[in-house]
Amino acid sequence: MRFITVLGATGSIGSSTLSLVAQHPDRFSIFALSAHQQIEKMAHLCQQFHPRIVCVQNQSQVKILKDLLGSACPAVVYGENGLIEIASDPSTDTVVAAIVGAAGLAPTLAAARAGKTVLLANKEALVVAGPLFIDAVKNHNCTLLPIDSEHNALLQCLPKNFNDANAVEVDSLLLTASGGPFWRRDHATLDQVSVAEAIHHPKWTMGQKISIDSATMVNKGLEVIEARWLFNMPSTKIKVVIHPQSIIHSIVNYCDGSSLAQMGAPDMKIPISHVLDYPNRIFSGVAPLDFSQLSELTFAAPDHQRFPALSLCYRSLDSGQIACTHLNAANEVAVAAFLNEQIKFTQITQTIETVLHQSIRETGLCESLEEIIEQDKIARKNAHHFIQSSLDQLRR
Repeated sequence: MRFITVLGATGSIGSSTLSLVAQHPDRFSIFALSAHQQIEKMAHLCQQFHPRIVCVQNQSQVKILKDLLGSACPAVVYGENGLIEIASDPSTDTVVAAIVGAAGLAPTLAAARAGKTVLLANKEALVVAGPLFIDAVKNHNCTLLPIDSEHNALLQCLPKNFNDANAVEVDSLLLTASGGPFWRRDHATLDQVSVAEAIHHPKWTMGQKISIDSATMVNKGLEVIEARWLFNMPSTKIKVVIHPQSIIHSIVNYCDGSSLAQMGAPDMKIPISHVLDYPNRIFSGVAPLDFSQLSELTFAAPDHQRFPALSLCYRSLDSGQIACTHLNAANEVAVAAFLNEQIKFTQITQTIETVLHQSIRETGLCESLEEIIEQDKIARKNAHHFIQSSLDQLRR
């Protein structure tokens, strides 16, 4: 029996995880859950999975949840300290890190330092704090397994117990990208993209922020940075290819000319099930591919003119951790502004580029979470300033 904490239980990854837990009550038990806003949904999950402790965003939500559940309410904590508490509690052995954005960094790092098995869907833990996080994994006997379909595919295609000793066998890692909704759209019209168009992903059902990241291909760039830390690969050996069918999720090219690819339906239950009881495989509820019905699998190089953010992500990775921290912060601010219809779709990338221009000369590593948070604040301030300047120009 594995005792599981789900950080971000009401999101898409959390929901898929809990669906799998419900299918295998003999293997998994929920120890703790967290939610950001959806308190009524959290109350329903408490009634279904009976966690021993839950975490909400603030103290007012604690009262709401207790009013909804009455005497059946589990212990309730709140805020970042509450997230850290449930992620590092000795009674849990597996932590699903599915909080979107930098908010998930502190509890995910706490889980690693507590020696948990961390099932990672939070990109920011590695994008923003790659060296710090990997040191925690190594120094505290943490088992780190990726949930993202692309990195999970690489995990399945690489040699077992992959490390520096057999890295010479690998020629390159190839991350596939659906291309999002705009990979064939005339780049000259991208400044006219609406929020509704940008969040409508052709293959995957995801939250709004991740859907926007897919549309700009920031998502794929962040995955390149993740892959560098997950598999200790230089950026020159991590490549991206457009694969609109989203059937092949990633490919490992070997030095002998062989290529191993992982294939499956575009459903997150597959990679989640792979790591949830790793190294065992469990029933995911997803039907296997019917190859007689697959008409074609196509591939194309990404257009960096249409997707300049992808180049910015490579540039950030090569510039160092501070640039990656600023990249992520600027993107979060810009995506939020776009979703609020304050800026155009193309200004998401413009915001990132402006912030990176101000920070790219900074080098070195952040040796603590506090230093990372300070760099994050600097980048957010610069991003807000650029967005406000753009709005002021429009009003003139």
